[in-house]
Amino acid sequence: MKNLDLTTLQLFVTVCDTRSITKAAAQANIVGSAISKRIAQLEDSLGTPLLERWRHGVVPTAAGETLLEHARSMFASVAGIERDMAAYASGIRGKVRMLVSASALAGTLATEVSRFLQVPGHAGIQLDIEERSSTAVAIGVREGNASVGICWDAVEMHQLQARLYRMDRLAIVTPAVHPLAHLAEVSFEQALDFDHVGMPMTSAVKAVLQRASALEGKPLVYRVLVNSFEAALKVVGANLAVSVMPRQIAEPAAQALGVRVIPLSNPWAHRRIVVCYRDESSLSQPARLLVEHLASAGAQKEVAPGS
Repeated sequence: MKNLDLTTLQLFVTVCDTRSITKAAAQANIVGSAISKRIAQLEDSLGTPLLERWRHGVVPTAAGETLLEHARSMFASVAGIERDMAAYASGIRGKVRMLVSASALAGTLATEVSRFLQVPGHAGIQLDIEERSSTAVAIGVREGNASVGICWDAVEMHQLQARLYRMDRLAIVTPAVHPLAHLAEVSFEQALDFDHVGMPMTSAVKAVLQRASALEGKPLVYRVLVNSFEAALKVVGANLAVSVMPRQIAEPAAQALGVRVIPLSNPWAHRRIVVCYRDESSLSQPARLLVEHLASAGAQKEVAPGS
């Protein structure tokens, strides 16, 4: 089979839409005989009839219906290519509102956003980034308060699509001098023997820890309640309690505060941080490009679950 001619395919789609070669010819501003000839050549090339010719018009055969579906998909892709290239040529403009969890902000997100904005043609894109809990991120995106969210996928993702951004791992943070401080890895069950620093009730981490402690039948005792990971680290550094938080948040501050960061061995401690959105087709051009950038960047530096 020779390469398919896009002009002939477009004429075929128009004929199927109008159910008439005459009407298709009028829309394309060419004579009907030219369309009939092109479609006959297409049928000959494919080796199967594509149209059933009736007295008052035409309808696609089963093979024609299959070709029609592929042709529509092909032209949608062509339109996407034209749209994307036009955007690069003229410089993409628009504003993308993002909701991100604290653990998503930790690490390399700022660097990846900077790289995205430095891409030629992205100078006209504005990003509005707001920090919220993972639960609030998912709710905000679902309710349309933002087009893109980055959060832990342990929260309810109903009606949202998600793509992996990166993996991380929860750890127990202890004072430098502590019964657990010498361990290379620790289970959450061991940590339940000590007082903890409590995080806000909206924290997805706190909800997981409460479920885990309930399953163990051991209470999770909070000695101090704080509103941020930064405050929790300071409490641990003051030798008041231990805390569970993402390694990427705890490790950069560990040396300065004199605390130990020990990875949790529990399977649920290995977390998937995802980029979420309502529907890809509803994303604006800048938002869609941002999602692609973050998902691709995350795939390149994915951390193995056992790390």
